[in-house]
Parts: sequence; structure tokens; C-alpha cells
Amino acid sequence: MAALWPMNEANRDRRRPARPKRPLDRPGLRDLALSYVARYATSTARLERYLRRKLRERGWEEEGEPDIGALVAEFAELSYVDDAAFARARAGDLLRRGYGARRVDQALGEAGIGERIRQDLEPDERERRHAALLLARKRRFGPFAAEPLDRPRREKQLAAMVRAGHGFAEARAVIDANDEREAESWAGELDE
Repeated sequence: MAALWPMNEANRDRRRPARPKRPLDRPGLRDLALSYVARYATSTARLERYLRRKLRERGWEEEGEPDIGALVAEFAELSYVDDAAFARARAGDLLRRGYGARRVDQALGEAGIGERIRQDLEPDERERRHAALLLARKRRFGPFAAEPLDRPRREKQLAAMVRAGHGFAEARAVIDANDEREAESWAGELDE
């Protein structure tokens, strides 16, 4: 078993210097892309950013420029990368964690998901209400708080709800509910 010791000036020289990685070639770039999509759920834009970063770090060994766009398109055609499936999973995860529609749209945009897919996945009013209720319950906001709300705490809680992507009307409806039952009733009004 290797000895563990804290890093300091005395033992810094004992480390082996990191070997520089070889520049990438076409098979190496493809292998990197395969290992990335096998390990992480990702979008085409994220895969492309990852491959460009690796090329900057390691360099390119072959003649000409690598065709990253063609490699990413091939992976999308083979369904190794599916933007719509990634977006559905990511949006569902964020809603189940209590984030609002604006935050979901922002996360999908950062992942490079197209506007059309983002619009198709925009949560409806029922989903937005349930997400707002979930966040309030989880963070002990409004009627879920242990102590009665004073004005400064109420405003902080409203601000936190809005930062989490909820609309002001949704945040206010949950925070200003008189008790847990009223908040749950508001969220469940659209359930069928």
C-alpha cells in the first residue's frame, strides 16, 4: 500500500512529473467522444464543447483540421446523443427538484438545446404549481416555516423562489398561503 503524506515543500519533489498527453488523431478523438457519451448524459452542443476543449489541451496530430461537427452529427444519427431525450430528462429532473420554468429553460439553453425543443418542454401551469410547492416545502418557506413570517423574511423567501425560476405570482401564492393545506390545495387545483 502506498504511503500517504501531506503535500509540502519537503516532499513535493517526490511526485512524478505528469507526462504530457499525446496529441489527438482521428481514432483518438473518436475514442474520447465515445467514452464521454458512454459516461455522461449529454447534448450535441456539450459534446462539441468537450471535444474542442480536449483539442485545445492536447493538440492535433494529423494534417488539416478535425471535423468535430461531422463526428457529433454521426453520434446524433447513431442516437449516441439525443438532444430531445436529454432535454426531457434534464427538465423533469429540475422540476422534480422544485425549480421553476425560467430556470429549466435557462439550464436547457446552457446545454445547447434548441429553442423548438425548449418550447415543447415548457412546463404547464400544473407542473409549475407543483414545482413551486415542492421548493417551498423543501426549503421551509411560507406555511412550511417553523416560525411565523415577518416582512423581511417573506421578501427573502419570495426572492429565493424567483431566483429558482418561479414566477412572482406563483411564489406569492405559495408563500402567502395561510397554512400547508391551503398551499397544497392551490397546487392541486389543476390536477385531474
